[in-house]
Amino acid sequence: MNAVFSFARLSALLIKEFIQMRRDRITFAMMLGVPLMQLVLFGFAINNDPKSLPAALVAISNDHYTRAMVSALETTGYYRFDHVVASAAEAEALMASGAVSFVVTIPADFARRVDSGNNPQILIEADATDPSVASGAISTLGTVASTALLREQGIQAQAAENARSQLEVVVHRRYNPEGISQYNIVPGLLGVILQMTLTMMTSIALTRETERGTMENLLAMPASPLEIMLGKVLPYLVVGAVQVVVVLVAAKLLFSVPFVGSLPLLLGAILVFVMSLVLLGYTISTVARTQMQALQLTFFFFLPSLLLSGFMFPYRGMPAWAQYVGEIFPLTHFLRITRAVMLKGADFAAIGAEVGALALFVVLFAGVALLRFRRTLD
Repeated sequence: MNAVFSFARLSALLIKEFIQMRRDRITFAMMLGVPLMQLVLFGFAINNDPKSLPAALVAISNDHYTRAMVSALETTGYYRFDHVVASAAEAEALMASGAVSFVVTIPADFARRVDSGNNPQILIEADATDPSVASGAISTLGTVASTALLREQGIQAQAAENARSQLEVVVHRRYNPEGISQYNIVPGLLGVILQMTLTMMTSIALTRETERGTMENLLAMPASPLEIMLGKVLPYLVVGAVQVVVVLVAAKLLFSVPFVGSLPLLLGAILVFVMSLVLLGYTISTVARTQMQALQLTFFFFLPSLLLSGFMFPYRGMPAWAQYVGEIFPLTHFLRITRAVMLKGADFAAIGAEVGALALFVVLFAGVALLRFRRTLD
């Protein structure tokens, strides 16, 4: 027998490892699932030039010039007029809630100014909390709008300066007029950091007990599943509170991110978000058998959440199916809340639907965790 190397011994070890891989179904699923998920998300869902962005139209009159402007903007592929409102206040509420990315205002005397050649203007307000979303749509405005107006007048565009003299497009970049990327990234990092750390730590809450051999002592205690769950997750609320303070202070002092909203409103939303995260992690811990499996499941949840939530890539730029999938992640709703409160000064009416979605996640994850925990008692 060769003491240094033996094909027979190597073959036995390889067979043993393949059998172990087959038994560890979660690891095997990760080996196949993660590459497929990355291919699908990066190949189909990610788009840095978003099209068909929701827009609101504020137009008092419905003359043919106004219709030509709207048609020209829709033809670019960037604008989708889902809302026609009668006042600027309604449009402001839509933009504050994130329902629209643009507000196009065409004044009542637009047709008269066009016919008299008296410097007609239209106003386009863009939600610039994410600078990359509005850049492509804004860059096409001047030429497209002016050309459409000349065509509607029956005038052939003879020169670019002549076209621009017919119409003035006034663009207001709201909430982030200078297009500073930190204003968009740093508030989002609050949600990303909380999700990454809290979900990971709580996902090993029960599996740690199993691996250390103390699970039997825990189950023998005169405590209900609800009490055990709360005892496991509530300490991590303190960890989340420390992280929130660190990120918010750094956002203000290091990156000068404006905070124009209500701090108590944001903290209340953060509390609901953190509860959903720790309960999600606890739910994962009732499924995983080892700490390694818990970390793998956490990563499997974290990756699509990061890509489809709107943190790394524009949410509006993804296809409809990817946006529907993104709605099932708590991070998607929290990013809308934190950016709306910090940058837009949104009130509860504007973010109520997103807070309600987070509360629904809390109830759902808590229910699943309790059901799964009872099942492990057998």
